[in-house]
Amino acid sequence: MAEIICVIGNKGGTGKTTLSHMLCQGLGLLGQRSACVLTDTSREPLSPEGRRYITADARTRDALTKVVDKLRTLEDWIGVIDGGGNRTEMDRKLYALSDIVLLPFRESHEDIRTVVRDLEMFPRAYAVPSQWPSNSWQREAADRNVAQLMGAYRHRILRPVGALSSSKLLLQKQVPDQLPTPLANACRSIARQVLEVLEIDYTEVPGKEAGEEEAERLPASEMPMRLGYGERRSH
Repeated sequence: MAEIICVIGNKGGTGKTTLSHMLCQGLGLLGQRSACVLTDTSREPLSPEGRRYITADARTRDALTKVVDKLRTLEDWIGVIDGGGNRTEMDRKLYALSDIVLLPFRESHEDIRTVVRDLEMFPRAYAVPSQWPSNSWQREAADRNVAQLMGAYRHRILRPVGALSSSKLLLQKQVPDQLPTPLANACRSIARQVLEVLEIDYTEVPGKEAGEEEAERLPASEMPMRLGYGERRSH
C-alpha cells in the first residue's frame, strides 16, 4: 500500500503547500513515485507536466476519499496531502488516515506556540522548520528559540527547510524545464529526511541538474534533527 503523509497545522502561512510540492519533487529525484494531493479549496489544481510527481485534486470530501482509496491500492507509492491552514477538523480527519504527519512552522514565537499545541494533539507528527533564515545570525537566533521553546519535542523536529525564493516555481501552473540547483538540493534534503522516518530505502536518480552537488545520506544520529543532542527515535 502507499504511504500517506499529511502536511497540516492549525496556523496558515507556514508553507504547507510549498513543503508538499518540495517533498514530492524531492521524492521523485530519489526514485520514489508520489502524488501531491490538493485539499485546500482556496487553491487551483496544478498541472503534473514537468514535475517528478503527479498531482491530484481532492478539494471535496468524496474526491479525497477516492484519491486516498486509490493510493492505498498502489504499491511503492507515497501520497502527500496538502491540508491547508486554519482547518482543525480537517486536520483531525487527515491525521486519522495518515501514516505520518508533517507540521511546518516558521521562526516566529506564534508559529512555535502553535506547532507545540499541534505536536501535543498529533502524536505521529513531526515538526518541520520552514522558510528558515539563511543569514547565520538569524539562523542561530531561530535555532536557539526552537531549542528553548521546543526542547521536549526535539526528537520530533526535522532539519530546517531554508527560505528559497525559487520554491515558488513549484507552485506555478507549469514548472520550468529545469529547476535551480539550490531548489533541487533542498527538495532532496526534505525527501531524504521523510524517507528515513518511514524507513524506506532510496537511490539517487541518474542525471543531476547542471552544477548540482552530490549529497550523502544523512547519518542516523542526525535523523530526525535533534538540535545537536539526543538519539534517533525508534519506530
